[in-house]
Amino acid sequence: MSDATLHAVGQDPDDFAVQIADQIESFIVAVTEVAKGEDPDSAVPFLLLEVSQLLLAGGRLGAHEDVLPEERYEPDLGPEPDVDELRERFALMLDPVDVYSEVFDPYEPRKAPVAHRISDDLADVVTDLRHGLAHYREGRTTEALWWWQFSYFTNWGPTASAALRALQSLVAHVRLNQPLQELDGLDTDEDLAEEELAEQAGQVMVEELGLPLGLPRG
Repeated sequence: MSDATLHAVGQDPDDFAVQIADQIESFIVAVTEVAKGEDPDSAVPFLLLEVSQLLLAGGRLGAHEDVLPEERYEPDLGPEPDVDELRERFALMLDPVDVYSEVFDPYEPRKAPVAHRISDDLADVVTDLRHGLAHYREGRTTEALWWWQFSYFTNWGPTASAALRALQSLVAHVRLNQPLQELDGLDTDEDLAEEELAEQAGQVMVEELGLPLGLPRG
């Protein structure tokens, strides 16, 4: 975890914005360190811990009253920092468990399952978090909280939640000595029709959960 704190001297450390910003900064620092690959054997459980802690911050943002931005338009932050190196490092480190099948949505039982990459998920989450952090560092606390809350609901929250399920599954398979099944070529880089993608991902989960073919999964 990072010892870095972003709040100015004299600002209440118990302030909600300070706590959220520190949690987000800690996550970014931690996953950047993991991506260096100095301890690849502990990468997955450490990522499980970090994503879990980040989602605690997300839950606090979700439960908080709606944050209303002070300005009608978002101030220009300039170009976004590049996360391609982070994405590529995780893709290399996590291969061949990077690709996973995300199929569960409790309120959309007919939604087709899709292929995800943990490396893409982590890079996308970091991008969203850095965007709000840039506002925070410029002293636009309300703008930062609005962005983090909004993007928690629309992007980084669902993305981190999906990655968390994949990471938890990986750790469970290792600890329970349950070998992973092959993903039968399921890959985010393939140009597959929605029906074919759904069939492939569904087959993965049928085999994973031990359900007989034809049993409804809703």
